[in-house]
Amino acid sequence: MTRASDAEREAVVARLRDAAGEGRLTVEELAERVAAAYAAGTREELEPLTADLPAVAPAAAVGEGMPVGGTGAAAPSLVLGILGGGDRRGRWRVPERMTVVNVLGGADLDLREATLAAPEVELRVFSLLGGSDVIVPEGVHVELGGFAVLGGNDLKLTGPAPPPGAPVVRVRAWSLLGGTDFKTQTSRRRRHGLPEPPDPPRLP
Repeated sequence: MTRASDAEREAVVARLRDAAGEGRLTVEELAERVAAAYAAGTREELEPLTADLPAVAPAAAVGEGMPVGGTGAAAPSLVLGILGGGDRRGRWRVPERMTVVNVLGGADLDLREATLAAPEVELRVFSLLGGSDVIVPEGVHVELGGFAVLGGNDLKLTGPAPPPGAPVVRVRAWSLLGGTDFKTQTSRRRRHGLPEPPDPPRLP
């Protein structure tokens, strides 16, 4: 076995981030593979992390906000949660910049099975008498800014600190009589007792 260099680990992480931007990896898959890349000690441990990805990005142009290869439904850059509704969960595409407006209700966002239009996305959440619950998997950077009046915007993240190169969700939340909560949850498959997809093969 050959020891992996820092440059080789960084190259794998860069390819994983590109693949996420192409819609080939979900947020959860990206976070898990980036963590595995930084933990890898040998080239043999790095190879399986990109074995199911094409060597280079496709040359064909893809419309903004559209998934590649049918990996999820495109989400509009504006989501309304008025008197309820507007939730996003399962396989969906998170645009690079997204605005959520909540009035007397809220649009909840589950990012675990989503794909990202870019490894770093920005969410702006405006809430009046309502708010959003946003679920992220472990290993995702979340940066929360903004303010709340007679309410609160909270980070309730668990698990180890995300490594460099992990997906980033930058949030600006403005709330009046409401708020936005960010929290970590296990995958929906694990919570419902379904088998997890197999991990990339690891060579001895």
